[in-house]
Amino acid sequence: MYRGLPSSAKDPKGYGAARRQIAAWNKLPHVAVTARPLRYPRDYPASKPEEKGIDVQIALDFVMMAVRGEYDVGVLMSGDTDLLPALEEVIRLSHPTAEVAAWRPLTDQGRRLRLKNSRLYCHWIDHHAYTSIRDNTDYTTR
Repeated sequence: MYRGLPSSAKDPKGYGAARRQIAAWNKLPHVAVTARPLRYPRDYPASKPEEKGIDVQIALDFVMMAVRGEYDVGVLMSGDTDLLPALEEVIRLSHPTAEVAAWRPLTDQGRRLRLKNSRLYCHWIDHHAYTSIRDNTDYTTR
């Protein structure tokens, strides 16, 4: 799991909630959380902070874990086209297998990663599946 981490100085409440969420998620079997600091604009809090470097970290991990043989099937769950080069590299390796996953919205087809001339398998996650795995915990009140 990859997520942005608020600043303890600029957003102590958000930072505490994020740390509690990360600790809870890290206790789950087969889950590891990678957090990267959020970038705050000069006019914060008028403008929201942004996740920076998350897509690069995901891409690096996806490729390096494939090279090290740490998975048999790697599934990227993202619509971020910045991840396409990492997906292409893993496919070029021919093993492990690379696949994608995407949320299937209640209307229209949804957005997923696609590669030209590739039969990339997509795991469509519907609303029912989403609600069965959603974390409803309010980490700000703990």
